[in-house]
Amino acid sequence: MENHPAGEAHLTVVQHPLIESIGEVASILSSVKTDRLFFVVDEPAWQASGAKEVLEPYLLQRATTWFTGFELNPKLEDVQRGIEAYRGCQPDLVIALGGGTAIDLAKLIGSLTVQVASAHDIATGRAPIEVPGKPLMAIPTTAGTGSEATHFAVVYVDGEKYSVAHPSLLPRYAVVDSRLTASLPKRITAATGLDAFCQAIESMWAVAATEESMRYATEAARLAFGNLVTATNSPTPEAREAMSRASHLAGKAINITKTTAPHALSYALTSRQGVPHGMAVAITLASMLAFNAEVTDEDCIDPRGAVAVRDRIARIMDVMGSKNVKGASESITSLLSQIDCPTTFDAVGVETSAELKSIIESVNAERLLNNPRRASQGQLLNLLQAIQQSAATK
Repeated sequence: MENHPAGEAHLTVVQHPLIESIGEVASILSSVKTDRLFFVVDEPAWQASGAKEVLEPYLLQRATTWFTGFELNPKLEDVQRGIEAYRGCQPDLVIALGGGTAIDLAKLIGSLTVQVASAHDIATGRAPIEVPGKPLMAIPTTAGTGSEATHFAVVYVDGEKYSVAHPSLLPRYAVVDSRLTASLPKRITAATGLDAFCQAIESMWAVAATEESMRYATEAARLAFGNLVTATNSPTPEAREAMSRASHLAGKAINITKTTAPHALSYALTSRQGVPHGMAVAITLASMLAFNAEVTDEDCIDPRGAVAVRDRIARIMDVMGSKNVKGASESITSLLSQIDCPTTFDAVGVETSAELKSIIESVNAERLLNNPRRASQGQLLNLLQAIQQSAATK
């Protein structure tokens, strides 16, 4: 379920130009005259990324409230705990450092603190965001979610995933310094990089795609497809930098389009099976590419028609250097295999038809409406079963 608050279209939030060096944070803090900071920080990332050495002196010069100890994937309980801490310090600026969890928590805490409605009601779509919170500076230490470039945030309530959307959730400052990703282990590099890659591909075929989003998504897909294996298996500064750029551009793309069916199918795998988000999305990406490529005017959701959808899918094939959909799908599967991403459901503990049906029943209906080809539950079940059957024959 997506939350699109009343009045969302009436507020425009301008993001400052991209900041590509963490060393520039000090001058920003001085220019905006911040005395009190609320710092949402992933502690392992703080210690390992190199951010501590650069930022700690400036944080110590100000009244800084640290918010740490949160779980992976934003939980409402952590949001509520953060709201209590935030109210005790009344900051001038919120800073988030870490992966998508830290950034999304910072968005939600900074915004929901100042709303009349409860955090629970806003998170679950029962009430809108009505006023903006304090400005947010987002400093990602992974190359994946692109949350520093989007106006929405994920939150899990009783195990169910929701997305809160509002223009004021877009961070005022985005600091994307690829050097902060240098210490990431292989599995996190792979999972977060796959998230960026999948976001870019989905944005390209999304019903909401525009020429602007296509520019961002196409470049993001090219960068991720060309650099993710190197960044994962034998990382170089150049590959890390390319993946950070891919992540940011993919975030800018889905900020316009949102995501589609592979994301909708992924959430149960993450919440129930513990599959890292990017890997959970990637499992169905190749099959959904083949499914969407067969779109007709009868089952096309995109008002521009099936031909327009197929044109955009041709651009996806071009990104991967493939002449046909089969080749592009095989390229995706090969990419996953090279970075040790599971390509079947049984590899992540989903083995029965009943479990596959349960995944489909949990699907976010709105994201399916953003998929260019209409997909019934029966078609989705056939698609998931085909993934299992193809694996069994290998």
